[in-house]
Amino acid sequence: MRVSPPTDDELRANFDEMLASVCSGGGLRSATGLDMKTEDALWAIARAYPEVPDDLVAAARAAFAGQLDGTNARERREALARKIEELDRRGQTR
Repeated sequence: MRVSPPTDDELRANFDEMLASVCSGGGLRSATGLDMKTEDALWAIARAYPEVPDDLVAAARAAFAGQLDGTNARERREALARKIEELDRRGQTR
């Protein structure tokens, strides 16, 4: 059982492994440490196999870059804050 999050080097190795897998007709394994945005991009490649367009690979690489630099996490927090704010507004109008 893992007690700490994967390092950036481990994440890079996992991403490279999963990208190779989906580009060759395989799937994703669990507990890679990859975030949902990155996994969604990888699943899009898996669904497109055997004709994987370059733009899907580029999108997966961009999603993974967003995981590493914190963009994906920030976007998730901002989306959640917007949802909470909307729910709060709805609750105040009742």
